[in-house]
Amino acid sequence: MSRRRGGTHRIAGSHLATLAGRLTPRDRALLRLLAEHQVLTVAHCADLLYGSQETARHRLVSLHRLKAVDRFRPLVGLGDGSAPYHYVLGEAGTSVLAAELGVQPHQLGYRRDQALAIAHQPGLAQLLAINGFFASLAAAGRTQPSAALIAWWSAARCANQWGKLVRPDGYGRWRCGAREVDFFLEHPPPATPNSPPPGEGSGPLGQLADKLAGYLALAAQTKIATPILLWLDSPDQEANARATLPRLPVPAATAHRALGDPTGPIWLPLAATGPRRLLLDLHQPPPSRPA
Repeated sequence: MSRRRGGTHRIAGSHLATLAGRLTPRDRALLRLLAEHQVLTVAHCADLLYGSQETARHRLVSLHRLKAVDRFRPLVGLGDGSAPYHYVLGEAGTSVLAAELGVQPHQLGYRRDQALAIAHQPGLAQLLAINGFFASLAAAGRTQPSAALIAWWSAARCANQWGKLVRPDGYGRWRCGAREVDFFLEHPPPATPNSPPPGEGSGPLGQLADKLAGYLALAAQTKIATPILLWLDSPDQEANARATLPRLPVPAATAHRALGDPTGPIWLPLAATGPRRLLLDLHQPPPSRPA
């Protein structure tokens, strides 16, 4: 393997030949997920593909040795032990994806230093929470008859599709039996000590309020009232959101992570006081454009 710019190596043909006999369909699905969603933990990989964390951990170690994936451990607080490995796409994995698409690896825009830079970005915790939400949906799909997460788009892919109006943190489609629901996900980061108090029009909840207006414009333009899931970190953050966010004619609902299974009856529409609803029950008629 020869060294290239950005710390990337050229993967030898003999190594790619080895990978042809070692990568399972689930492994290839994992590489595609990492290419779009940047970083996944062992728990995410278990929920999305491998069923158990032990199976996922052993498989990820093998994939790391094959350079199909790369990994890092973020720093945790003193006395909290060590963080689990976090996985990103590796050099050999990029070559495999490029071969599947019939392009050169450099056309995928991969650089090892950039892939691993996510370890140092302040938005890592938020990205992991977003990816964890979708991984939980995938895990729920394996325990419910005829249920599945059948679409998951990253924030970057959403921006390419709808960025002139709104930039969701993710888009998904959940199926259970003969019913399906599309949704946008918003997961605001927790407030920091420097954040303004809720209701002052800035900070994470102020930014989320601004985004809701974009969803109203998108729904009016497309005539499709796609539900917006406002996924909060805690009961207090959900209460602040419900007290702060405007009530607009778009189907938006809140829930917080302690409520558990995101497919269950945990969603409370912004315009309602209860009861909480199933994910599948959040569709509403398309909004009309304000006069």
